Amino acid sequence: MTISVCIATYRRLDRLAAVLDDLSRQTLLPMEIVVVDNDADGSAAAVVEAHQRTSRPFALHYAVQPLKNIALTRNRTVEMAAGEWVAFIDDDERAPPDWLARLGAAAKAYAADGVLGPVDPVVPPEAPPWIRRGRFYDFPRMASGEVVPPNRLRFGNVLLRGRLLRELGVPFDPAYGLTGGEDGDLLSRLALAGARIVWCDEAIVREPIEQSRLSLAWLLRRSLRGGQDFARHSLSGRYGAQGTGRLRLLLRALLQLIAAVTLSVLALPLGRHRAAHWLTKASANLGKLSVFMGWHYREYA
Repeated sequence: MTISVCIATYRRLDRLAAVLDDLSRQTLLPMEIVVVDNDADGSAAAVVEAHQRTSRPFALHYAVQPLKNIALTRNRTVEMAAGEWVAFIDDDERAPPDWLARLGAAAKAYAADGVLGPVDPVVPPEAPPWIRRGRFYDFPRMASGEVVPPNRLRFGNVLLRGRLLRELGVPFDPAYGLTGGEDGDLLSRLALAGARIVWCDEAIVREPIEQSRLSLAWLLRRSLRGGQDFARHSLSGRYGAQGTGRLRLLLRALLQLIAAVTLSVLALPLGRHRAAHWLTKASANLGKLSVFMGWHYREYA
């Protein structure tokens, strides 16, 4: 199978260099790597050019998408990708040598149109103890071969049939370009159209958690955006039968917000990590409610 690996990047030069090194050591080599830089200054050019000058067993392509918009940047990677399959990995992740081979094997074994794998967080040892105890960066995992539920579809570690992306013309909706959520929107549309997207628990990538993310403020912002994504996708019908009506979604989010705030206060004597857990739940439900007021947190602005 021919695989194009797509990377959207923005001012993570050292991490981009590291993942490009990882991709050159894959047991199943990609036919090409496509890097699209969302920095109008093209800051990643020097990193890509340095790798292009070395002996690489695949083509390495680079382009700049100057308008700040994660959806447009991902769309440009798809436009440039020629593989039968298209894999996506984030510019701050690390790929073990068997990563691509495991994704490809799962696609064949489970007759899948797409395969998602886990992103294993690597929390630095200097992180505050309550952060380490709370496991805030973990993502739910599944048994290999299971179809991924619509509300767990996301990028960072995914392999998709290129044909499905190209048939859409504009796979990622630019309306999500500054807020994020374009990945879940795309994958849920594909699933609703009949694409079979399964989990491969062995196809692990690792994400070293940056120092700037080791705070309650960052966790609350991430949860807020996650709640907004859920509400936007639900109201757009992206979750199909799992979606909820506007009034039900509004009332449920309000009740869950009140409950989560109450539980965060009650949990504080049991540890800061437990209180923070419920505060993130409160923030997620606040995010759902904020969608009804027409406000969106623009993470990529």
